[in-house]
Amino acid sequence: MRRIKLVEVRSELGAGTRGASMGIDALKVACLNKGSDYFRRFNSVQVPDLNHVLFDRNHFPNARHIDSIYTVQKAIAGTVEQTLRLGEFPLVLAGDHSSAAATIAGIKAAYPHKTLGVVWVDAHADIHSPYTTPSGNVHGMPLSISLGDDNRQCQRNQPEPETEFFWQRLQDLGEPGPKLTPEHLVYVVVRDTEAEENAIIERLGIKNYKLDEVKDKGTRQVAREIYERLRFCDLVYISFDVDSLDSRFSKGTGTPVEEGLNVEEAISLCRALLENDRVVCFEMVEINPTLDSENTMAQNAFDILEAATDAIQNRLRMDEVVSR
Repeated sequence: MRRIKLVEVRSELGAGTRGASMGIDALKVACLNKGSDYFRRFNSVQVPDLNHVLFDRNHFPNARHIDSIYTVQKAIAGTVEQTLRLGEFPLVLAGDHSSAAATIAGIKAAYPHKTLGVVWVDAHADIHSPYTTPSGNVHGMPLSISLGDDNRQCQRNQPEPETEFFWQRLQDLGEPGPKLTPEHLVYVVVRDTEAEENAIIERLGIKNYKLDEVKDKGTRQVAREIYERLRFCDLVYISFDVDSLDSRFSKGTGTPVEEGLNVEEAISLCRALLENDRVVCFEMVEINPTLDSENTMAQNAFDILEAATDAIQNRLRMDEVVSR
């Protein structure tokens, strides 16, 4: 990979609270206020968002707007795949976290014979399906899509056939079948889950580095342990939801949760994770300036984004030197 390319996804179709579509622009305001030239340094591409359908009646109570989300996710997956095939590093800035399923599908489409590991830095497990969701919000479902596991053992809903049709299409996006196996998924600071999610996490044996463990061991040791767990993965994707931060620092997101990372810990964690030469994509999601005051969330997120980007660039420069 030679350079970073920003992939801007303003869709908020999967969220339960409106406003995440403005998260990227809030980051750009934070960038301007800081006097940074960040958004002039990198080429970017915008993925069509279809947010206008939010004004229409929803026909899918167990997976709200799943038909339009499928259309958006096809575009995201195609953009990520193309970016990787051109030898660029996709840095995805997205509205709601449902986008991650498409990012994962795009990575697998570009590298169909490679094993992918996922590091999920988030307050939420995002492993519901239309069969288990209490809300119908698809941003709580991306990992169920990628794992191809509906968690029918904990079924509480009976989705309509149309919902099941689009759900299957999402699970088969990029290439048919699961894109990820449970042993290649690692959670960091996940702490707000429902009973159905707890059951599938336990059944699949997914590791979650809780906040106490991160603080006790330090972010660099946690990163080392994560990569030891993912030692059989050829590629790694890191997904960073801003609600992984403690709610003191993350008012401007749809579902803030107490007892999360502080900004310095998030910066240190992202740097440690992104130094690994197997990382092929980084994603930041769920900034919602309509829930914030003085753009604080975006300012914190931008500091994390700048640090993460510096780590990526340093790694790409090292890769270029080694390859000469």
